[in-house]
Amino acid sequence: MADINTNKKSERSKKMITNNILIKLKDRNSENIGNARDKLLSMKDKIESLRDLTVKVNIRQDASSYDILQIAQYDSMEDLEAYIVHPVHIEVSQYMADVIESIAVVCSES
Repeated sequence: MADINTNKKSERSKKMITNNILIKLKDRNSENIGNARDKLLSMKDKIESLRDLTVKVNIRQDASSYDILQIAQYDSMEDLEAYIVHPVHIEVSQYMADVIESIAVVCSES
């Protein structure tokens, strides 16, 4: 018979993976930023391993700021790896590669 307390502890100790990506575009006008945001959001509900996706636009631009923050959450590192090779993500990545000047990434457990 399984120990109920052990199972609950195991469920609580499972950590979600959060991948934060800061994106600076080559052409930083509002139309391009909106198009990039929409392209990123187009992945939502199309990739099984992507638990949640939030895309935010920076409202205060200067030379050192980034334009977009993408926050993606996964149940495991395996799910993140599956997301990276998913055809929908690859299509979006190809579009983004043409418009991105630079990115910064922080991947963490929570």
